[in-house]
Amino acid sequence: MRPKEEKCLRIGVLGAGPIAQFAHLEATRKARNAELVAICDAATDLLERMAAVHQPQRVYTDYSALLADPEIDAVVVAVSDQYHVALARQALEAGKHVLVEKPLGVSVEECKTLRQAAAAKGCLLQVGNNRRFDPGITFARTFIHEQIGQILAIKAWYYDSFYRYTMTDNLQPIPLASAAALRPQGNPKADKQRYFMLTHGSHLVDTARYLAGEIVQVQARFIHRFHAYGWFVAVDFASGALGHLDLIVPIQGDFEEGFQVFGEQGSVTARGSLPWYHKASHVECFSAADRQYHRVLGEDAYTYKLQIEGFADTILHGHPQQGATLEDGIAAMQAMVAIARSVERGQPVALADVEGGV
Repeated sequence: MRPKEEKCLRIGVLGAGPIAQFAHLEATRKARNAELVAICDAATDLLERMAAVHQPQRVYTDYSALLADPEIDAVVVAVSDQYHVALARQALEAGKHVLVEKPLGVSVEECKTLRQAAAAKGCLLQVGNNRRFDPGITFARTFIHEQIGQILAIKAWYYDSFYRYTMTDNLQPIPLASAAALRPQGNPKADKQRYFMLTHGSHLVDTARYLAGEIVQVQARFIHRFHAYGWFVAVDFASGALGHLDLIVPIQGDFEEGFQVFGEQGSVTARGSLPWYHKASHVECFSAADRQYHRVLGEDAYTYKLQIEGFADTILHGHPQQGATLEDGIAAMQAMVAIARSVERGQPVALADVEGGV
């Protein structure tokens, strides 16, 4: 491991549940420019076990106490989607920078309320779309913006697998749970059509926007058969480019994320695997200038660590924000809601016209 830099971002992680266990706690510890100062969770048994593993300087069961800690610069919000906005807003109002897990929230209106809180305190908010830190996707985006000229079209897809847990159970640590953990009312996972869009669609939409720019309109079709859910979405981009997004959860096949981008002076084809392998997406970038394919190999692809490092670099050193911004999070929420409304209405829906949730 690389040694820590002299100046580190002091982080408190809110939530000791699965995503914190699988990603954020270790990523914060391994980041070259961050320090795990505190963990906060209402479940004392879970908190004690995570503290024993990750050795923060202190622990909290009271979120307000964590926010009052002057030695904490930033908070990672790693809790259920329904709590994201309220808890991120509390952190911003306390003058803490925020990295909040995706999706930013569960409705367009609540996501927009974060604008005032972030502006009032001058704090950074970043959304945890970790795919932006996949070296293959980063390489593809740079190639698209610098070499292929105008984009004609983009196709992007995200296919979860019936067999994913056979793989992830071997890749991830054994998750620890607690009966005392705070949970949203009802069961957010019960409505799978909504849950899958928020959980998986948030990645697909953000990657498409990251590569091809603002989405202005969508027209979606939906199918549900034999426990599989599929969305097929025609997309209009602000640049005039056309797109198509496919989301199927789950499929009888391997997990896969990917995209193709066709431009004036080149094209890009990419295929990614489960992020828990910490392996860069396989990307082939063709340039008409030299009639050669270009790709990246051997880069650090621990995307959760890299997003902590990027978050810290922006706060500590003023580096451009590579991660998803607050406005990116709002736009992704609008896109997902527009897809849901298009399915309901059977017609195109402009992102600017949507409100409510998925």
